[in-house]
Amino acid sequence: MSTPADPGRPGAARLSLKTLLGGAALVAILAAMALDTKVVVIGSEEDVQDEVFDPASYGQAQFPRIRDSILERAVPAPELAAAVAEDATAAGQEYGVGEGFGPVVPVTFTGTAGEAKSGIYTVDVEGLPEGMGIRVQTGPAINGTELRDATGDIEFGQFTNQIEYQDAGAAINNAMKEEVLAGVDTANLTGKTITVTGAFKLINPKNWLVTPVELSVE
Repeated sequence: MSTPADPGRPGAARLSLKTLLGGAALVAILAAMALDTKVVVIGSEEDVQDEVFDPASYGQAQFPRIRDSILERAVPAPELAAAVAEDATAAGQEYGVGEGFGPVVPVTFTGTAGEAKSGIYTVDVEGLPEGMGIRVQTGPAINGTELRDATGDIEFGQFTNQIEYQDAGAAINNAMKEEVLAGVDTANLTGKTITVTGAFKLINPKNWLVTPVELSVE
């Protein structure tokens, strides 16, 4: 049968001293942690957090300069079509951006909108070679990365991963929709004369799918 430790015995004294020292050490550690901890108020100047990529803000910030670049460099469709018919590769290098498959080329044209399919209109433009076709996408879905790639200065290495890179392209398209297409009755363009400035990837020399940065209806 065990008996309670006698506080007056040497073993009990050593136990009490060990407990006391352990408690003192814990207090010292907590005090050091407190001295080393700085309280930062959220939203203050000291609230510096790792930047999180915001696609919507990025698209709204980038679209105006992309639009201006395309407007400045856009080639009239008949002139561009003649150059492409003569030598598509040379035309892409002269007027487009990007050395890989399908350079992005800025173009401008006026024509009559035909039938629409999934928000994409054929456009009858005078002065094009026979068999040459132009289409323009008006949404609601705007696909492709033509606008993102149109200036050549937005590159994959500027983003954390492929998802951010793709999100950047989609966000620029969305910003274009808000600024360019929101005020256009895109569901009823058939038979109307439209003027479009935009960009397309020169993949099929005889069939251009243009993403607009400017679209007006007469």
